[in-house]
Amino acid sequence: MSAGPGVKVPDGASSFRRFLAFVGPGYMVSVGYMDPGNWATDLEGGARFGFVLLSVILLSNVMAVLLQSLSARIGIATGYDLAQACRAYFPPFINFFLWLTCEIAIIACDLAEVIGTAIALQLLFHIPLIAGACLSVLDTFLLLLLLKLGMRWLEACVMAFLAIIAACFAIQVVAASPALPAVLKGFLFSPVVLTNQDILYVAIGIVGATVMPHNLYLHSALVKTRAYAQDEAGKREAIRFATLDSTIALTLALFVNAAILIVSAAAFHGTGHQDVADIGQAYKLISPLLGLGIASTLFAVALLAAGTNSTITGTLAGQIVMEGFLKLTIPPWLRRLVTRGLALIPVLLVILLYGEKGTTSLLILSQVVLSMQLPFAVIPLVMFVSDRTKMGSFVISKKVSWLSWAVSAIILALNFKLLYDTVF
Repeated sequence: MSAGPGVKVPDGASSFRRFLAFVGPGYMVSVGYMDPGNWATDLEGGARFGFVLLSVILLSNVMAVLLQSLSARIGIATGYDLAQACRAYFPPFINFFLWLTCEIAIIACDLAEVIGTAIALQLLFHIPLIAGACLSVLDTFLLLLLLKLGMRWLEACVMAFLAIIAACFAIQVVAASPALPAVLKGFLFSPVVLTNQDILYVAIGIVGATVMPHNLYLHSALVKTRAYAQDEAGKREAIRFATLDSTIALTLALFVNAAILIVSAAAFHGTGHQDVADIGQAYKLISPLLGLGIASTLFAVALLAAGTNSTITGTLAGQIVMEGFLKLTIPPWLRRLVTRGLALIPVLLVILLYGEKGTTSLLILSQVVLSMQLPFAVIPLVMFVSDRTKMGSFVISKKVSWLSWAVSAIILALNFKLLYDTVF
């Protein structure tokens, strides 16, 4: 990875200063948990079903915290990122299949970023969707600049964009003034999520949008950019601090995702706008419904920041996956153009055939595709971290292993349910 190792952990410093050296990768990973794909599922979930899907966002986030901690653990304990571990321990045909599924997930994620960026540019600057989608390729230059400056600059830029997104939604939540008891009730799981087919479809989309397969590969590589002691004590400290970093960052992602759904539910559900699932439509309605003139602009600014951020981390994940699975290294700009080119084709076709309404459906579909790819990243990860021969003294406990397999089973069950309902 071009931004490679180099963030030194200070020897003899306080625990807090040593922890600060590990802050960064968790926020890079959290980007994937609040990218434009989340917006479509969260907006639709809030507008159509009120606060009921807040419980799914919370559950997805808890699963994400667990899985990302396992991802950090394998990278620190073994020196392999998840893709390298797959190449080292699986037969070539399984390794190739897993690489292919991960590439599909990255393209699906990039598709959401193209749509989100194009819509944000249209809303803010009145640039046509097709032109905005093509302009999204230019974010490659920002990424190349940041890679040249180094990992800390890259992380600082990502964290600045995250702060913008969080601030934009904090203001909108205050303006929405949702009923607190209804919001708190929404965080309690309701059986209707499983029994109502429409709610379940959006719920699976939320899981797919929240727990992203390529993030598991990304995190396991990013934790290796810290220069810490390679003895057992040093690795244990690194695992502890990396887990704390990602847990704090994913809590921010939980706030953003919940905020999108809360604003959507407060503004659209029960106000005669339950059919709002279109980002452009939400942009037009949100200011008058919230009674805050700047609300729509904040909404679009946050969307543009989310799309740009996701591009940065998505390209890094693509590099890590290709190098790890195939030992193939290509320049980041070429990797970016290939991935973005593959994502642009369906976006441009949908815009030409169906207009803006079609892009929203494509956004939601991309998140369902991501959800379908999840088991192919989660199962190898849990297999490796539960195996003492690979992890040594850093193997996870039996209880954590059972919990991890339970999370894997939930993801598999949701995906099989979606597949069955789609086919039959």
